[in-house]
Amino acid sequence: MKSIAALQDVVTPWSDGLEPSDAELDAIEAEMPLVLAEVELLDALIVLLDRPASEFDGRRIRRAHHRVLAARRDAANRAAGTQVSGDAA
Repeated sequence: MKSIAALQDVVTPWSDGLEPSDAELDAIEAEMPLVLAEVELLDALIVLLDRPASEFDGRRIRRAHHRVLAARRDAANRAAGTQVSGDAA
């Protein structure tokens, strides 16, 4: 039986630059509330794919949509450097 060996170098060599920087991790952390709110909205919408919406489902979707809007507002306020409502001065 013949053994098969790679004749070329590894396609993606390991380097120290593959880990995210602190700035990238901070950006991910800042976006996480919006991501979680969007996931919650998607979960509420996915439930409705196989059945008609009930009153409870409508409320759940409205609440999730309001959370997405609030998370977007808070992210925009942080990006603009303004104070988010409820934060201490």
